[in-house]
Amino acid sequence: MTTFVVATKNVETSERINDYLVGRLTDGDRVYVVNSQEGGDDSEAGDIRMGTEAIDALTENITVPVETHQFVRGNDPAEDILAAATEYDADEICIAIRKRNPTGKIVFGSTAQDLLLSTDRPVVAVPLETER
Repeated sequence: MTTFVVATKNVETSERINDYLVGRLTDGDRVYVVNSQEGGDDSEAGDIRMGTEAIDALTENITVPVETHQFVRGNDPAEDILAAATEYDADEICIAIRKRNPTGKIVFGSTAQDLLLSTDRPVVAVPLETER
């Protein structure tokens, strides 16, 4: 049994992570989906709706138990993802990252970098389209 904590912020991210998970999941696995918004005055209704759509897109083809969480409480997304990974004792954290152009190939997004530097759990980075 593997426990996955999956972070998503939009439908594109969810579709790519879903592709990864569908080929990886087996009976007995559990998936916890996290969508983290800034909260307070920094979150708009459109952002929250986009997060809800991302959660729905990610859970669409998953056949194992899935629990979803949308956090709008002012935490940094990496903080919410790490807290969920700890709470659910995740075996693997799944995120999506944008492929960088050759100039920026060593640079990760701030959330991905924070996760990679702050956890001892395996982190799978599913590639999105190349950044131009």
